[in-house]
Amino acid sequence: MTDSELFRARGKAGKRERLMAASARVLYERGVERTTIADIAREAGVPVGNVYYYFKTKDELIEAALAEHAAGLAETTAALDELSDPRERLKTLVGEWIGQRDLAARYGCPFGTLATELDKREGGLDQEAARVLRLLLDWTESQFRAMGQHDPAGLAISLIAAYQGMSVLTNVLRDPTIMSREGERLNAWLDSLG
Repeated sequence: MTDSELFRARGKAGKRERLMAASARVLYERGVERTTIADIAREAGVPVGNVYYYFKTKDELIEAALAEHAAGLAETTAALDELSDPRERLKTLVGEWIGQRDLAARYGCPFGTLATELDKREGGLDQEAARVLRLLLDWTESQFRAMGQHDPAGLAISLIAAYQGMSVLTNVLRDPTIMSREGERLNAWLDSLG
């Protein structure tokens, strides 16, 4: 399930869940500094005054967006874990990244852009973003370990760093073919590993 599908699917839930999904979506599309609580409320279809019942501050909404990313990652990795071969799990993940190339061209990586923005703010949310990214790195490392690779942690960093790099280039150059080309290169690299 892509991030945008996940955001839409969660949008059909109760007010709190709609606000959480809207937070992730709006922060992704507009960025932390340009997003207001009213923007999130509008996207969630919730009156602005009701937002404060669930979330007292914008930072709490950002935390909710991070929780959405963590939940989405858990759903994605659980679905990938249904595949029997760890190499196929990783290649399917790369395929999902390629499938998001048009969104990446417009907004960048759904999580990487948020994590980068949070690193520039006060308040410690950058550490929560790091925790979510660590979940992806740990899962990726476990796949390389299951493949019997010598340096699974290093390979995990290489894969995630390549994804973040191709996301940035795709976004900055507004060229979704970069994501496609580099994703295929990553799949070839995964196939080349013994």
